[in-house]
Amino acid sequence: MFVGFDYGSANCAVGVMLAGKVQLLPLAAQSAYIPSTLYAMDRELIAEAVYQGLPPEYKADFAKKRAAQLSRARIIRHELDLDPDTPAVFVGEQALQAYLEMPEEGFYVRSPKSFLGATGLRPEQIALFEDIVTLMMQHIKTRAEAVLVEKGIAGTGNAEEDTGTQGRTHLITHAVIGRPVNFQGIGGEESNQQAEAILRLAAKRAGFIDVAFLFEPLAAGMDYEASLNEDKTVLVVDVGGGTTDCSVVNMGPSHKDRRDRAADCLGHSGQRIGGNDLDIALAMNAFMPHFGLGSLMTNGKPMPSKPFWNAVAVNDISAQREFASLSTRKLIDELIKEAEQPQWLRRLLQVQQQQLSYQIVRLAERAKIALSEQATTAISLDVIETPLCAEVNREVFEQAIEPSLAKVEALMHQALQQAALMYPADGKCQPDLIYVTGGTARSPAIYGKIASVFPEVPVVVGDHFGSVTAGLTRWAHTLFAQQ
Repeated sequence: MFVGFDYGSANCAVGVMLAGKVQLLPLAAQSAYIPSTLYAMDRELIAEAVYQGLPPEYKADFAKKRAAQLSRARIIRHELDLDPDTPAVFVGEQALQAYLEMPEEGFYVRSPKSFLGATGLRPEQIALFEDIVTLMMQHIKTRAEAVLVEKGIAGTGNAEEDTGTQGRTHLITHAVIGRPVNFQGIGGEESNQQAEAILRLAAKRAGFIDVAFLFEPLAAGMDYEASLNEDKTVLVVDVGGGTTDCSVVNMGPSHKDRRDRAADCLGHSGQRIGGNDLDIALAMNAFMPHFGLGSLMTNGKPMPSKPFWNAVAVNDISAQREFASLSTRKLIDELIKEAEQPQWLRRLLQVQQQQLSYQIVRLAERAKIALSEQATTAISLDVIETPLCAEVNREVFEQAIEPSLAKVEALMHQALQQAALMYPADGKCQPDLIYVTGGTARSPAIYGKIASVFPEVPVVVGDHFGSVTAGLTRWAHTLFAQQ
């Protein structure tokens, strides 16, 4: 069976074609979306969990490469008094709950996709992300196949197709996986190749026979294209959890059945600007003043901002490593001694000691969502102390995200400038409409910015969460069904 697999920065989803229509599979109890999070009682237990879920043909090589980790995992299980069959690594909502219960223990990662293209990763770090993505894909594929069995859809009906290497039975065999135009703002194509290689390896380890990749804004556009009854040039703006991607695409009835759409894709742009970045910016601006940001030291000088930024920069490996270090703990201790308001800095120390960075940013995400519906919201920070509350309004939010909004506008212009090269006569490319998708675009501030860039062009809002998955599913059906 062929699926569209949205391995997203915020959520993951899987879609299938049933009776000519896209259907997203329920991966969670009441939802088609599973949060992109992982929690392990110990980092070494991730490799052990991956090994247990590997197809037989991958086990020997993995055991050889990860021998030391697998050995340490057995020791850690003994130290934690865990039976061999007791789950020690969790994905999705279970991972989030485990982290909230034990934030200062274990290993938690949110939006691992945001790190895959990071520059300067050491081989052991790349191996860790390979394992994290593999484990998440194993979990999601297993869940998706269980849903197919529950629905009575156990494969394509072709026994040869449904059986892979070593006679292993497959329900889901092929996938089109979404990817951003650029995984990182720096690193260029090398970063993209690194990230795609991690995703490809993880998919193979998870049991996919073959995978292909498609730019996420193109996928979103393909879903919208199914509703068009005339050809149009569309600027797709996909503001997701980890990246913002733009594509200029010729689409419509005369284009949608083509197996090769390269000539229809006129321009692309993308950067790592997404909901995670907005959450971090809001946490910095709205919450960190309660932890001492902007306060003064006894000598009249302002507090250095770097430890506050590192506290919330959860999508920056270097920042998180520095914030968790002993040197940062000592720095905060010194700042407490020199602060006019030492009680505020003690809150920052608590975040550092108890590893509460993700919880702080998660509260900022909650504020962002609330501000989509109301002008102001009150966010309890009782995870730090009771009572402690931060009042957040849209003005604060818009000020916090203004640099990111400027980058979104620049990406829209960049995609159109690239498309203009296809029109050498006048050097211009004017879209017929703008198609907006991505969960972050639900925010009135984000939508307002996008709509203001080309006020004369109509704006169509798609399914914020499902359009990419739906487009990936349609392309999987087109691509693999003809093989």
